[in-house]
Amino acid sequence: MRGGKKGRGWRQAVETRARRRPTLSPSFSPSYALDAIYTYTGTILIAVNPFCPLPHLYGADMMAQYRGVRFGELSPHVYAVADAAHAALRSTGRSQSILISGESGAGKTETAKLIMQYLAWAGEAGAAESGAGARAVPPPGSPSSPTREKRSVERQVLESNPLLEAFGNAKTARNDNSSRFGKFVDIQFDASGRISGAAVRTYLLERSRVVSVNDPERSFHIFYQLCAGASPSEREALRLRPAQEFAYLARSSCTNLDGVSNADEYARTRTAMAGVGVAPADGDAALRVVAAVLHLGNVAFVATGDDECAVVEGDAAASLDAAAHCLRVDPAALAKSLTTRTRATPDGPIVSPLPAPAAADNRDALAKSLYARLFDWLVDRINAAIGQDPAAAASVGVLDIYGFECFDANDFEQFCINLANEKLQQHFNSHVFKMEQAEYEREAIDWSYIEFVDNQDVLDLVEGAPAGVLACLDDVCRFPRAAASDFAEKLYASPAVASSARFSRPKTQPGAFTVAHYAGGVTYDTTNFLSKNRDFVVAEHEALLAGSGDPFVAALAPQAVAVDGARGGASAYRFSSVAARFKTQLADLMAALSAAEPHYVRCVKPNAANAPARFEPGPVLHQLRCGGVLEAVRISCAGFPAKVPYADFVDHFWALAPAAAAAGDDVAAAKAVAASAKLSGFQAGRTKMFLRAGAMAALDRLRTDKLNGAAVTLQRFGRGFLARRSFARARAAVVTLQAGVRGWLARARARSLRQAKAATRIQAA
Repeated sequence: MRGGKKGRGWRQAVETRARRRPTLSPSFSPSYALDAIYTYTGTILIAVNPFCPLPHLYGADMMAQYRGVRFGELSPHVYAVADAAHAALRSTGRSQSILISGESGAGKTETAKLIMQYLAWAGEAGAAESGAGARAVPPPGSPSSPTREKRSVERQVLESNPLLEAFGNAKTARNDNSSRFGKFVDIQFDASGRISGAAVRTYLLERSRVVSVNDPERSFHIFYQLCAGASPSEREALRLRPAQEFAYLARSSCTNLDGVSNADEYARTRTAMAGVGVAPADGDAALRVVAAVLHLGNVAFVATGDDECAVVEGDAAASLDAAAHCLRVDPAALAKSLTTRTRATPDGPIVSPLPAPAAADNRDALAKSLYARLFDWLVDRINAAIGQDPAAAASVGVLDIYGFECFDANDFEQFCINLANEKLQQHFNSHVFKMEQAEYEREAIDWSYIEFVDNQDVLDLVEGAPAGVLACLDDVCRFPRAAASDFAEKLYASPAVASSARFSRPKTQPGAFTVAHYAGGVTYDTTNFLSKNRDFVVAEHEALLAGSGDPFVAALAPQAVAVDGARGGASAYRFSSVAARFKTQLADLMAALSAAEPHYVRCVKPNAANAPARFEPGPVLHQLRCGGVLEAVRISCAGFPAKVPYADFVDHFWALAPAAAAAGDDVAAAKAVAASAKLSGFQAGRTKMFLRAGAMAALDRLRTDKLNGAAVTLQRFGRGFLARRSFARARAAVVTLQAGVRGWLARARARSLRQAKAATRIQAA
């Protein structure tokens, strides 16, 4: 008889793809209510945000349970994915990547933190076992942790999170702490499997949020933290006001978050700066730049003539002076850089005044540029503090990036975000399909009929040169007086764009266009595309910052643009495309991901109210579609979703062909099982049985019927034996009882006869 430990846990191992569909049945919601927030779809982990603390799911004890356990043997968990990546890195020596995606508020950042904590713990545990023997290793940062005495690489990576959140996160309509940039943390490991270095790379900071924020959203957290948490001396030195009095922040009515103290968060940010090695002087200088950006927003302009303007007297002039004070530049030079344009000609520079609207755009360009450079400096400083290991054996990259977005009104940011998701979706589809293809080829299985849906046509529409959407956008942006309508008309008139099946022109929205993405059509409003894509490098701004009396500010402009005609050229404005820069960053990211073995986590937001224990199937299903989970299931189910090693297959289904199973040949026994079940949806590989969707369920029904029949037979014979034995015992007892009674009666009669005889003798005598 076959069976035993070999078949234990078989259902999780073989039925994952065939039976665990992402379609949401009513039974899924009670599981979520019982804190079952993780599930698998193949090798993809789906994590549902609980919107409440679940400490029993995490910690050193739970990490120890998942360490070294084969993926899928235990309940789904984020630690299982992290352990699979770490184990693959140690066994193969190949770099790994963990791609975390999901919409705003789905829990991507927290999931990334949990993964990094596990990798740090596993690295320490592995090093301890290879050195002084196996022992329990506490999580990094605990009182007994070996990293307590010095800040290790993993500690510094984790401590950088609150700093990046302060400068790169903001409140949106869907999430109070939404990452407005993409982050890729490359964690490097030495030969012993311990973290030896790391690097943080960021993508597409939403710099337009500095100068433009929708009500009731917020700008970046650091602005509100500084206004509320600065000490009296800092407030005086930076000439700070309440957040509501800064024009950039007053464009939204929201300045505070429920349950969050801006002052406490400011103290936490300053602590995080020290934690990653930012010197106090550099921290003060960084916050001066933040204050300067706020003051710039209060600088207003008034027309003084035809195409001329000046800074408004009073509060605007005081704000200009405060911005100059924070940047350590001359106020007059700052005013000139905002209100004039210098053109370099062979005969020398020509200074032209700017009208008030152009000066306001010039001011906003300086504010956005300052903040973006400050953010880049912060990332560079974090990387310098963490340190990279050039001799690292391999690395695990953790990607925390915004998910596919589709709102009622979609702007330039959504276009770039969805482009990134198209790239990641192509990588995802290709990986899933190639995994299936590679396994089928190894097992000599016919897979030629499986259709792979590629979204390359969408990428060609967006990135195609010389007439893709991005190319058209950059062409129009090079003309300073171009309007959004010019960009829209160029798209409509471009044969390469208009002829694409993925592109359409909405009839009810003038100036908009629709792209049929992998997750559905999204209509984009072109109104702000030009202003948000333009990133002019202004010579006056570069020269102004380079001449600052503060070395920190001067370092933010490492290459000042000459404005005295030394370089020549037609204009002191150099156009730089935000979309083109993001496209380059995406290419670098995809190259890094292609060089690593990927693992996927799809984070899901269960409801729009961010409420615990509340599950809305409709929006969740939409998120699974946007995350590519349904496409992964389609690719898997198009072939053989259940792939079972012969030994496990026979261990479980031997009852359908017991004679063949007893012979000891697992391959022949597996085929005999399929033949006895008259199964058609299968192929026999070299080491596994490959079954179509539903085949496992059919075999399970036959196995259940077979075992039930055997159980009935066993019960029939068992009950018959017990009944016969009971009858025999009862009959023996009756016979014994009857024999005893008859003996007593006989003895009683004999005694009566003796008494009668004795009486007769007495009477005779």
